[in-house]
This record gives sequence, structure tokens and C-alpha cells, in this order.
Amino acid sequence: MTHPETQRHGDESASVSLCLRVRCLFAARNRRSRAEPHTEPMEKAVNLSLLYLRSRVPDLSSDPEEVAARLRGLDFTVERIVPLAELLRPIVVGRVESLTQHPNADRLKVCVVDDGGEQRLQIVTGAGNVQAGAYYPLVRSGTTLPNGTRIKRGKLRGEVSEGMLGSADELELGTDHDGLLTLAGEPAPGTPLPDAIPVDGVVFVLAGGADADEVVEALATGKRRETPPPNEDART
Repeated sequence: MTHPETQRHGDESASVSLCLRVRCLFAARNRRSRAEPHTEPMEKAVNLSLLYLRSRVPDLSSDPEEVAARLRGLDFTVERIVPLAELLRPIVVGRVESLTQHPNADRLKVCVVDDGGEQRLQIVTGAGNVQAGAYYPLVRSGTTLPNGTRIKRGKLRGEVSEGMLGSADELELGTDHDGLLTLAGEPAPGTPLPDAIPVDGVVFVLAGGADADEVVEALATGKRRETPPPNEDART
């Protein structure tokens, strides 16, 4: 039976898995709006990893406290500094047991994935490097990515996808977004990702409606954030 939300969107809907995979394939990453269609952004905050900020501002300090102080000095509100490992713990090891060509899309594959549970999950992906028998980070439906995007179950060209397989870029583990992050060895499916691979780094949770490009520009130029006047949202 089709989930009511999936049925409401119908076959024309595209889950975050497709959006992120297509973004990876065409190298069209848009950090300004980090929440994709059919996802649930977490309130009005932006999550930015230290890795991402340093990739955009090369001379930025590697010390999280120094970066937080610099952000506050530029009038950004740093709510929390969260270890990346904490945010990645809900993401688990998934083993692709089999994959088939999507019946309605040349660029997509339909994967049967073992997540350590009794039932197998169906994941649709457009990643070119996906292979049967390989291990990848598995982001199940209902899980939130480090950037604050909540992954939801959806239909991709008529095939249900119950989550997504992740790239290093999407998980804030690197800047490579050309394919999935392949996990070495044979880690047990269902293992939390930080228990399967080394995870370093932190994520800054910024409040106040900031966006990634605004933060990067301020860090690069040293100019304070331009905040809107009071009641700006109420003006017409």
C-alpha cells in the first residue's frame, strides 16, 4: 500500500535522493538553498561544517572555537558547535545486495539494500559508481543530514525510494560529490557510520536566517553581516 504522502505527490514527485544524485552527476551544487524538494529543513537555522567553510575560505582557522568567535564578531548567532560524528550517528552502513536498471529512467538504478534489519530497503539512485556487493553510507527515511535536511520516503519515476545512499560531500566528510562514498572492508550493515569509519570535524548551527553564501562572504571579506531592519518581513 502506498504511503499517503507519497500517493499525494504521485509519480511526478522526486525525493531528495534523486535531487542530490542529479546534483552530484551534473556538479550543480547549490549551497544557498540546502533543503531539496520533499525534504524537511530544520527550523530557521543553517548547519555549516568546518570542512565546508574552509573549502570556501582557505585561510580560515582549523580551530572551531576561533571560527565561532569570528562568526560572532561578524554578527552571526552561533547556537551550537556539534561534533560531526554526533550528527552522522543516525546514518548507517548499507550493503547493496542487488541492483537493476530503473524501468522508466536510463540514469537511475533500483537497489535492494541490507541495513541490518529483517526487511530489505529499496533505494533508487543515480550514482554512477553504485555496485552490487559494495558498502555505502545509508540515510534511511526520517534521518537528517548534517546540513539539516531531513530525508523522506518518495517515488522516483514510479519506483519507491526509502532513503538515499550518501556521497562524501553530502555527509560533510569531503568535497567529492561525483559518486557515492564507498566504505572499505566489510562493515556490518546497520553499523552507525562513525563506528565504521574515522569521523572528525564539527558543524556550526547558526540561527537568525543566515545562508551559506552570506556566511562565506562575510568570512572572506571581514564585513559584518547586513541584518534587515525590524519588521522587514511585514513590509510590502
